[in-house]
Amino acid sequence: MSAAPPPPVRVLVADDHQVVRTGFAALLDTQQDFAVVGTACDGAEAVAACGELAPDVVLMDVRMPVMDGIEATRRLASAGPGAPRVLILTTFDLDAYVYDALCAGASGFLLKDVTAERLFEAVRVVAEGEALLAPGVTRRLIAEFARLRPSAVPGAPAGPSAELSALTPRETQVLRLVAQGLSNAEIAVQLTVTEETVKTHVSRVLTKLGLRDRTQAVVMAYETGLVTPSAR
Repeated sequence: MSAAPPPPVRVLVADDHQVVRTGFAALLDTQQDFAVVGTACDGAEAVAACGELAPDVVLMDVRMPVMDGIEATRRLASAGPGAPRVLILTTFDLDAYVYDALCAGASGFLLKDVTAERLFEAVRVVAEGEALLAPGVTRRLIAEFARLRPSAVPGAPAGPSAELSALTPRETQVLRLVAQGLSNAEIAVQLTVTEETVKTHVSRVLTKLGLRDRTQAVVMAYETGLVTPSAR
């Protein structure tokens, strides 16, 4: 007897433009492993809908009336275990609003002209608990805005902040490599360890720093000075 298929990924689409909102919802509904459970026209409506509908993933426009996608993302991310993963929708990549949303807890972002295949892949990736780090793009965004808006206090000593003091030297090394864009497999090769060992290190880094996923780890690595744009 064959095993029952896994339940579909529950998706909510939040965008103040009806054409965009209904278009993404209709596109996602073409996939058997997705179920669009609702839509929202602003951030406040999205937060309320998530409380009622319990989606796994939210496609969240970053600029919306009433409550923008940044504040909505922050509220959803602060809900703790079981909170939906957020994918930010934007019209251009080097966007300060998108950077703020990533800092608030989003797992990645998509351009609104994304292909259907890329959209499906992105939703599946974040639904599985992974961060969406499109090759170069998300890291470039984080590096650029971390450089423009450094969090270091003027006059403070250079180097990683005290936030990272809980990490072991090996965990710090792994975090640095994650922030530079290496996959677990690539980190395993560089450190001459197994991929499973790398996964364990990454998990411990996220737990010790109170982070949800790799995107948040990359943000912290840049903002604390562990990695700088020139180190990429």
